[in-house]
Amino acid sequence: MAPHDTVLLDVDGTLADTTYHHALAWARAFAAHDLTPPLWQVHRAIGMGGDKLVAAVAGDDVEERSGDALRERWEEEYERLLPEIVLLPGARDLVLLLSGRGVRVALASSGKARFTDHVVGLLDLPADTLAATTSSDDAEHSKPEPDILTSALEAAGGSSAVVVGDTTYDVTAAARMGAPCVALLSGGFGRVELEDAGAVHVAGTPEELLEADWDGLLAAEPSPAAREDRTPLDRSAG
Repeated sequence: MAPHDTVLLDVDGTLADTTYHHALAWARAFAAHDLTPPLWQVHRAIGMGGDKLVAAVAGDDVEERSGDALRERWEEEYERLLPEIVLLPGARDLVLLLSGRGVRVALASSGKARFTDHVVGLLDLPADTLAATTSSDDAEHSKPEPDILTSALEAAGGSSAVVVGDTTYDVTAAARMGAPCVALLSGGFGRVELEDAGAVHVAGTPEELLEADWDGLLAAEPSPAAREDRTPLDRSAG
């Protein structure tokens, strides 16, 4: 098997330390509608698409009644938090390392374009470092469906990819397009559950990936277990 020619990087929770900002923004959006799901449940849903999150956290009836209004309020709440957003350690260096290896590097974000652009600005990369940048506008179906990944791979002009993400949703989405997934702990998911989901390698932050065996990772194949539909959100837990 020829080495993968592209690395697709998730943005929220992978390059930028935004997971808990998103959770807080969603919690505030729910509260504005007199809904108070436990914050741990909100956190466990971060990483799936916003079109799926409301039902996963609060139920189909809330999605039908208030889904669009909740998503609009989440955007407002998250935008207020943008000045607090910082990159994860090693994020910029990882992008430069991968680009320097000659592979295509694309940002495969399922977030709103303006929020992804904010992170791109923080990365402050040389021109032409990124082969492509995607947002939720580029996918019909959100994670754990692979649409955003396939769109990013196509936009980057690549033939096959390694995905770097931070949730089990990323691992599943990657496997569904036939890609291995490197996972980070920065999304708040545990090492064991990421490995059980099928991640081919787990690290703490992008900085740890600077010393990873990229020759091996670029030749990796997805774990068969990674194709399973995993939704790590059990309201009976805790």
